[in-house]
Formats: sequence, C-alpha cells, structure tokens
Amino acid sequence: MKRARTTTVDLLAIMAHPDDAELSCGGTLAGAARRGARVAILDLTRGEMGTRGTPEARAREAARAARALGIRHRENLGLPDSALELTLEYKHEIAARIRALRPRVVLLPYWEGRHPDHVATSHLGYQACYLAGLKSLKLPGAPHRPQKILYAVLFDEAKQVRPTFVVDISADYARRARAIACNGSQFRGPRRQRGIHIPLTGLPERLAAICRYYGSLVGVRYGEPFVTREVALVEDALRLPGRSL
Repeated sequence: MKRARTTTVDLLAIMAHPDDAELSCGGTLAGAARRGARVAILDLTRGEMGTRGTPEARAREAARAARALGIRHRENLGLPDSALELTLEYKHEIAARIRALRPRVVLLPYWEGRHPDHVATSHLGYQACYLAGLKSLKLPGAPHRPQKILYAVLFDEAKQVRPTFVVDISADYARRARAIACNGSQFRGPRRQRGIHIPLTGLPERLAAICRYYGSLVGVRYGEPFVTREVALVEDALRLPGRSL
C-alpha cells in the first residue's frame, strides 16, 4: 500500500502484517474511530512471504479493512516479511513515522508469541517510540514520544497472559468482523498445504470465541485484552468499573 498523506493521530497500531491490526485490536480501533479519535495503522511488511494471497491483493484487502473499521489513515513501510530484525535502520524508519504521525497512544503486539515477526515488531515498536523522542537523533520531524504503549494479547498462543485491562468492543464487534472478512485471501483454504499446518483456516471463528471469553471476564459480550508494562494510575478508587463479586 502506498503511504497515505501524513496526518497527526491519537491512536496508532503498529503491526507486522496486513490483517494483524484487524485480528488483534480491530474492535478497539473501530471504537476509538467511532468516538471521534484520529486512528491510524502502520503495517511493517507487505506479507509477501505468506502462504496465501499476493502482496498486491493483501494491500487492497488492507485498504478495504481500514475503511470497514472507519480508519482513514493506513500505511505500509514495506520492510521484509519474515525477516524483521532489531536493526537500527528499521528502528529509525519506524521512529520517523512516529514523529510524523505523533500518536498519543501506540498499540503493539505482545512481546512473546508464535510468529517471530510479531515478537520483533513488539520490540522494534517499543524502541522506536523511545528513539522518536530523542532531540539529538537526526531523523525527519520534531521529536515526539507517545504517552502510552499498549500490548495486544489476543494472539497469546504461547501461554495464558493475564491482561491488565479489557476493552469492551461489543458495540464495534460487527465492524471488526467486517474488517477481518475483507482479508478473504488469508482465511480460505485447507488447514494443511504441502505438509505444513496453516493456522489461518478458521482463525476468525477462534478469535471470536476468544473475544467472547475476554468479554465474559468483565461482564460484556465481546472484549479485547491488553497489557501495559507500567502500573496504572487511579485518581478515584470509588469510580473503578466492574465488580469484584
């Protein structure tokens, strides 16, 4: 996908592949956009190493998915799929986009997981957020550092991660489902191809069940879980949502 005209945003999801944002935090992005926030997605790769779909088809699907979520700004850095590494070059490329977009909140994949690109994106994104704020670092744009970094744990396949909080996406679940359906090239086909298990088949249905599970933890129909590294600040303990019993 060609880089769209730069605009400053409130919320930026930095993900490894086209469709990662829809699958891991699409309801949260759609809800923020519906409430008037400026939301953007930065895909690091074109997904060219995927078993299904071409980069060109995936770019078209990603654009349709962004529209389904109500997101007006989505861009792709074109970094090499299945070869994301913690290089200074990649950190600087991402940091330059953070300076340009100036998000208040950044969403990243969780720092552990099955797919090496997801793990690398988590670390690249975190370090790029820090580097973007260094005044002496010679990158385009004025220094900027996001206020919050949130980690999406819906793809937690290695072990059960207890989320810091769950976002109620019940009102935006239909938008999330439509955005995922836009990526049709990824979810149609046999579960095994050339002897390799393809976990994408049936993935939307499995993630729907996971969203219902996380929603049940906080008393809503659908939820998306997130983790923060820092402890949350609460100003009024009497206004905490949810029930303990």
